[in-house]
Amino acid sequence: MSSGLSRPRFLDLAAIVICTLAWGTTWFVITFQLGVVDPVVSLTYRFALATALLFGWCAVRALPMRLSAAQHAAACGIGFFTFGIDYTLIYLAEARISSAVVAVLFATLALVNLVVFRIVFAQRAPLRAWVAASLGAAGVAMLSWSEIVSAHLDARARGGFVMACLAIVAASVGNVFARRGEAAGAPVATLTAWAMAYGTLLLALYALAMQRPWLFEPSLGYVASLMYLALFGSVVAFLFYYGLARRRGYAAATYVSALTPVVAMTVSSVFEGKSWSPMAISGLALVLLGQWLLLRARQG
Repeated sequence: MSSGLSRPRFLDLAAIVICTLAWGTTWFVITFQLGVVDPVVSLTYRFALATALLFGWCAVRALPMRLSAAQHAAACGIGFFTFGIDYTLIYLAEARISSAVVAVLFATLALVNLVVFRIVFAQRAPLRAWVAASLGAAGVAMLSWSEIVSAHLDARARGGFVMACLAIVAASVGNVFARRGEAAGAPVATLTAWAMAYGTLLLALYALAMQRPWLFEPSLGYVASLMYLALFGSVVAFLFYYGLARRRGYAAATYVSALTPVVAMTVSSVFEGKSWSPMAISGLALVLLGQWLLLRARQG
């Protein structure tokens, strides 16, 4: 490793790139999950597979599998809010409004996270973090401006908008429990594995209680997207995300939500012919400026 780029900084940049690529592509990949199989059932399949992979990873790495009561409480909170409520609402929202609009809304997660952590932990983030998060939200709005203005806000779309906003709040509360799991000394991989296990159980119980049909679509598109979402969108991305959050703070980690629409738009350009307007390019510049500022901010 060169002297100009220390190992911690390299790990931070690697985590940001990996999470951005993984989650930036999942906005498009999720659309292959919608249609035949109920969204909650698809999520149950996704996180069940991810849970098995995570526990397998822990076994291979000889990581401790047991958690204390406080650590299990944190894992349960993450599972309930992040993998249960947050992702269910994202899937349901994407069935009602475009993924670009959902991505724009999620760009505010860094701002919401700063507010929630201030309330729960009395954590004072530096001004640079607030500016960076604001730049990210504004940049993503400019990036996807054409999708925003062309969206038809009928009753169904308004319901999707509300679901996306509630998903953002749930994601931030999930980060609160992740921070508590860190404070309780839980290893990242073990905590994430148990959290996904709790989330999977919650989703399965909800699907059973609501009598959702347990269908499975044996098409290449559905199976391949399910495997991609489980491995890269769940296992790989969350391990790097929580590792980044512990090193740099949750403000830096949640800023990935502002970077992912850049990848999502690039994917749309390749597969859907999406063009980049001057406003979109300006939005990209704001997003990258925000990330640069946040990486220079002290941990918070």
